[in-house]
Amino acid sequence: MDAADSDSPADGTDTPPDEHADRETEIGDEPSNSASTDEGTVVQLSVPDMDCPSCAGKVERSVRKLDGIEGVDPQATTGTLTVAFDDDRTTREGIAERVEKAGYDVTDAASQRSNDESDANESIWTSRRAIKTWISGGFLGLGLLFEFLLTTQNAAVGTVLGSELHVADVLFLIGVAVGGQEILRNGYYSARNLNLDIDFLMSVAILGALVASLAFGEALYFEAATLAFLFSVAELLERSSMDQARNSLQELMDLSPDEATVKRDNGEETVPVDEVSVGAVVVVRPGEKIPMDGDVVDGESAVNQAPITGESVPVDKTTGDEVYAGTINEEGYLEVQVTSGAADNTLSRIVEMVEDAQSNKTEREQFVERFSAWYTPVVVAFAVLVTLVSPFVLGTTWSTAVVHGLTLLVLACPCAFVISTPVSVVSGITSAADNGVLIKGGNHLEAMGAVDVVAFDKTGTLTKGELTVTDVVSLNGNTEEDVLRCARGLEKRSEHPIGEAIVAEAGSAGVAEREIDDFESITGKGVQAELDGTPHFAGKPGLFDDLGFDLSHVHATTDGGVVTETTRQLCERNDCLDLLEETVPDLQSEGKTVVLVGTEDEIEGIVAVADEVRAEAERTVARLRELGVERTVMLTGDNDRTARAIAEGVGVDEHRAELLPDEKVEAVEELVDEYDGVAMVGDGINDAPALATATVGVAMGAAGTDTALETADIALMGDDLSKLPYLYELAGDANGVIRQNIVGSLLFKAGLAVAVPFGYVPIWLAVLAGDAGMTVAVTANAMRLSRVRASDE
Repeated sequence: MDAADSDSPADGTDTPPDEHADRETEIGDEPSNSASTDEGTVVQLSVPDMDCPSCAGKVERSVRKLDGIEGVDPQATTGTLTVAFDDDRTTREGIAERVEKAGYDVTDAASQRSNDESDANESIWTSRRAIKTWISGGFLGLGLLFEFLLTTQNAAVGTVLGSELHVADVLFLIGVAVGGQEILRNGYYSARNLNLDIDFLMSVAILGALVASLAFGEALYFEAATLAFLFSVAELLERSSMDQARNSLQELMDLSPDEATVKRDNGEETVPVDEVSVGAVVVVRPGEKIPMDGDVVDGESAVNQAPITGESVPVDKTTGDEVYAGTINEEGYLEVQVTSGAADNTLSRIVEMVEDAQSNKTEREQFVERFSAWYTPVVVAFAVLVTLVSPFVLGTTWSTAVVHGLTLLVLACPCAFVISTPVSVVSGITSAADNGVLIKGGNHLEAMGAVDVVAFDKTGTLTKGELTVTDVVSLNGNTEEDVLRCARGLEKRSEHPIGEAIVAEAGSAGVAEREIDDFESITGKGVQAELDGTPHFAGKPGLFDDLGFDLSHVHATTDGGVVTETTRQLCERNDCLDLLEETVPDLQSEGKTVVLVGTEDEIEGIVAVADEVRAEAERTVARLRELGVERTVMLTGDNDRTARAIAEGVGVDEHRAELLPDEKVEAVEELVDEYDGVAMVGDGINDAPALATATVGVAMGAAGTDTALETADIALMGDDLSKLPYLYELAGDANGVIRQNIVGSLLFKAGLAVAVPFGYVPIWLAVLAGDAGMTVAVTANAMRLSRVRASDE
């Protein structure tokens, strides 16, 4: 819709800019009261009536006329305008004034968000624009009554330039005056901003019908009144339809409560969330929404995290657990220490990224914009040609030729065609966010739907990433305690999950610590450090092979240090183990990762750790195959035997093991060269280079993790691999809906345009079907994406 409705001044005058509130936001950062950056100032205005691409273009052209404008980003699908500017050369008020000069009101974003769907729809159908439309329709109906039923009372009441005016004509003209007021007003703004949009074209069509009535002596007042009434109805339908598309994002924005109960020394105080500082303790009672991101410091409860992570089952929270703003405290009492401000919490970042996602345009959207740039001029030229040529070629009268030309002008604006992609992207992205999947751009949504190969990291992706020590094999006269003590010292400063598992096991066993110096991580192989002054190493068998050890002849310890039946049998057979051919392979065949521990002169022992495979991993891989993924691959730095055991367990087609970080990137590059689309799924931290290399990078467990949110193209907010098939299905459906909308709207309008010169398309059909009908149709089709839900399996 191009026009402002309920809040638009009836007389078409500009409302003073200081009557409107605005909302500031830094591009690529969180909303804040101060939007000043090194590059300038950024302001975000709420312009709810800007709800189609031509509206956005009109606003952009108007704002760019200001001095000091550095960037303009109008988003018709959300009704927001983001402007970067030099505040030494222009002001926020000046920007708001330019928006109003384009014919659109700037409203208070906060009050705009407070209206729910039913209130929004009610305001549309009872707005000032709607009332004028119904009055116009009433006069149109009365005119038809006199024109066709009360013909004897349809007397001439005057003449204009020699043309008689009858009662019906007067009623039609009143209908034009009432219903066409907003259209002509917005057409004036379009002309002033040199925007060849639907408002300008409809204004030309209405005025053209009136002028033709006087020029040819054949009354076209009915056609003018029909245009004014039906186009106003079309505008209301389009606005209502667009509001439905915006509702899903609006609901996401409304998840966070406005107030929080803060614990004070003298009791409790309810304050706006914007005033709650980091470190404060907020009280959350049963049934209340958690107002801020934070850590539980007292109490326990089940928390419904579905708004953030999409989890269908509430998660038990107790002291030390992390909770997120917008989630719901189901049953218990919680005290939460705030860890991030209202503008910096997980929910705010999700909303911001969903809003920003629309600026990343899909390839189809870019094609549509290029195509629409010449579509309108071509159809306008065709309208002129039909008007001038059809009386000579088809034998039509001049008045009929004019009507045909005016009908083509109605079809010249590709509103439905242009809106078909962005409205689908908004529906898909907001639907995904509602299911705990954050898609950071329409281009990523489109790319995910065309993926042929899905590559998985192992640890933390196909497995839970919660490693535990399963075996300790002591060698060369050492005890189990000796091995754990050495391993703990080496791994204490390591941030690798394997190191954390070893330290945790040693701690629970009560093993004493050792003095650590000169710690160093050996990329892809292990770690080294001085323990009590002696150099020690821990890592893959290959590390000790590089150090010159003969791993085929290692003396076993026969007086202890054996914790599983597997290692007991190996050690009891004789006192000399072949680590490369027997011990290590047998442990790895059970899906365990092996870490050797020792000095430069002696291997002291073996620690085996294992990571439990996710229960949903096998079903996820199978479901992806059912949905059309050609190939699944597991990429891991773990050894081949362990990788093979897990790969066979979850059913991936191929595994590549013992990969260093740069080798993972090379593996992804090979897949990208071989296939059209490759998705890489990892934790978003250790796998960042591989995620960036893939066509689409998907990070798991991103809620509360800044790195994962920033690195990945798509983030699964919860630690739930089963959301991946949902994501792939949603993306595929979105691509299908976009294709349907583009092809359907284009062919339908083209068909109508070709039929116009032959008299098969009356002007009312062009307005209702070609303009409003197609816009409503593509929007409704896009809304189907909101019904794609994640499986609870």
